[in-house]
Amino acid sequence: MMKKKNAVIYLIVLVLIMCGLGYMAVFGVGADKSGAASSIDLGLDLAGGVSITYQVVGDEAPSKEDMADTIYKLQMRVDNYSTEAQVYQEGSDRINIEIPGVSDANAILEELGKPGSLAFYDKDGNEVLTGSDVDTANAGSQQDSMGNQEYVVQLVLNEEGTKKFADATEAALPNHDVIYIVYDGEVVSSPTVQAKITDGNAVITGMESYEQADTLASTIRIGGLKLQLEELRSNVVGAQLGSSAIRTSLIAGAIGLALVVIFMISVYRIPGLASSIALILYTMLDIILLDAFEITLTLPGIAGIILSIGMAVDANVIIFARVREEIAAGRTVYEALQTGFKKALSAIIDGNITTLIAAIVLGFMGTGSIKGFAQTLALGIFLSMLTALFVTRFIIRIFYALGVEDVKFYGVAKERKPIDFLSKRFVFIAISLAVIVCGFVVMGINSSNGKNALNYSLEFVGGTSTTVDFPQEYTLDQIDNDIVPYIEDITGDGNVQSTKVAGSNQVIFKTRTLNVSEREAFVTAMVDNFSVEEASITAESISSTISNEMRSDAVIAIIVATVFMLIYIWIRFSDVRFGASSVLALLHDVLVVLAFYAIARVSVGNTFIACMLTIVGYSINATIVIFDRIREKIKTMHDSKNPDELKDMVNEAVTQTLSRSIFTSLTTFIMVACLYVLGVSSIKEFALPLMVGILCGTYSSICLAGAMWYIFRTVFSKSVKRG
Repeated sequence: MMKKKNAVIYLIVLVLIMCGLGYMAVFGVGADKSGAASSIDLGLDLAGGVSITYQVVGDEAPSKEDMADTIYKLQMRVDNYSTEAQVYQEGSDRINIEIPGVSDANAILEELGKPGSLAFYDKDGNEVLTGSDVDTANAGSQQDSMGNQEYVVQLVLNEEGTKKFADATEAALPNHDVIYIVYDGEVVSSPTVQAKITDGNAVITGMESYEQADTLASTIRIGGLKLQLEELRSNVVGAQLGSSAIRTSLIAGAIGLALVVIFMISVYRIPGLASSIALILYTMLDIILLDAFEITLTLPGIAGIILSIGMAVDANVIIFARVREEIAAGRTVYEALQTGFKKALSAIIDGNITTLIAAIVLGFMGTGSIKGFAQTLALGIFLSMLTALFVTRFIIRIFYALGVEDVKFYGVAKERKPIDFLSKRFVFIAISLAVIVCGFVVMGINSSNGKNALNYSLEFVGGTSTTVDFPQEYTLDQIDNDIVPYIEDITGDGNVQSTKVAGSNQVIFKTRTLNVSEREAFVTAMVDNFSVEEASITAESISSTISNEMRSDAVIAIIVATVFMLIYIWIRFSDVRFGASSVLALLHDVLVVLAFYAIARVSVGNTFIACMLTIVGYSINATIVIFDRIREKIKTMHDSKNPDELKDMVNEAVTQTLSRSIFTSLTTFIMVACLYVLGVSSIKEFALPLMVGILCGTYSSICLAGAMWYIFRTVFSKSVKRG
């Protein structure tokens, strides 16, 4: 037990640490303000960046397949600058690249390199490989024959390239000839062949530094494009969201956090105060580490932060509910604190690790905003576990040692009569199925009426990019408040993206695809209301910023993440039926929110994927808490095969975790609701489905998860265990 003298010292140290972290989070350290919120890398929607337009070289129009392949490979390339970089088609033969958080277009162009032709030649000048034969090229390191570290370029060839390279290296091996790597007519490397390479994995050694290896790898990657491109124009563009939008979002976050703190203290008293201090500490650490790890923050990233805050609150709620149960069972406050933390440990670890698995898979396999979402979520999960399991516990021990020992400061769990949720299980399932079917019916009706099944935004289906040269300069807030409403009236769509071109009065408006009459109305609105010269307005069709390949990558990443979560739950709970029930509850939540998107015609844009991923993480975590209680209770049952006894046990488990389910959902809902109330239209379209998802996740965890496990348990009575 902690001594009072030590508790005073620890409290002073804690206050000093929080003051130091708070100062760092607000003002930063050093000339570059490291750790400050203002130093966090922001995406195009929050900070602006560089826009570069390339045009295909040649008189013949490129094929759709070659354009799609080039766009996808460029996307992989620019992900090195930012996970939020976007690559999309403009017109028939142009490709636009937008890289957030940078302002020097020339430097980016120099580092990115001019996409051109690349080929591998033998010593007699015969072409043995082309750039398109190379799948990937990355800088790395390995140990040489003397055991020293050396920098290398690691190449992975496709199937055709593997065959070609095997023949080329076999021919060059007897005399250890060189193979020349030529980029746009210039030899960029001439490695010596040391062995016949038959598996398509080659290593180029002799690099003087990692930077040299990285430069060569970048050149090989950019030279692997099917099309040769030339720079058409480059601009520095402003943020897509005005300062007022960012400011109101920050205010919304602060208000939401304050309301959560008030709620936790009012409901859980001293433990609530301890968790609120830990939550504030978590927020400051999250800000500092976002800057330290150079994670680019956008709206999808904010979704990851919201989810991790919800999980941080959730961990504390689980602990405090356990503590109150132990006090009600007759334990002293000190014993209850010790036992409560111990009993809550498994649910917290399983819930967080399951979501962390999803974040790791999405981080490795996802692209663009998915990767950014995964990074912020993974960081948040780690911090939430740290603060809940160690910091909150440490603060409570300090308060207890200072004399806050009375039960009234901690509360006692009230004995609740089990609610018979399972008796209505088929009613709940029928309601859920009806909502899901209704969503698909609406999507079918939309499609039959010539509309898209969902209200896809330009990120998914492309649209129109209109550049307007205004006679005067407008701030982004003025554009949002005075100009964008005219465009929204014309398009009937709240998803209008506007970016300023630095050093000019030009503004680029991206909308869904405009027909001829809508383009004419657009021009008329600009001329009549803002004195724009009609000749200064240009419009181009643009492709989706989320390519088919990126969508496929996202779907595959989500499927793989779900499989790994299922396996983890199977291992931890020693019964695949827990995993199957969790995945079904997760699928239910996703489909219900999808139905909401269809029925409410909410714009399906870049934040759609982040919203769905947030719901997946939230759903799986909520379900595991209930399953953890079922796992605990089933060990004490007299006859675990008796359906009636099983039914009573599940009802008890759901009832005992009911306050956790409601309180966690309420605190997370408060955070998102503040964003919705105070946010601009694009933020509202992001927050509204999240609110629906939170409510749906609460419903499924309480009404469906336990019921589905019970159905599986009674129908498939023979336990399916691991091993």
